[in-house]
Amino acid sequence: MAVPKKHTSISKKHIRKNILKRKRSWAALKAFSLAQALSTGNSKSFFATNKKEKPGLIRLDLI
Repeated sequence: MAVPKKHTSISKKHIRKNILKRKRSWAALKAFSLAQALSTGNSKSFFATNKKEKPGLIRLDLI
């Protein structure tokens, strides 16, 4: 005889959703702080090159 499956309770569903929300907000906070550190130049763990000069152009102040 067929028996209906047990459903996940609403409280368990809310707990799982809140855990995922917390993980997402933590990842967003870390990404924002890394972007902020890179934009100000205060990053100590992530190295990025800053290319301001365009290749092929001659700087006149060096000649």
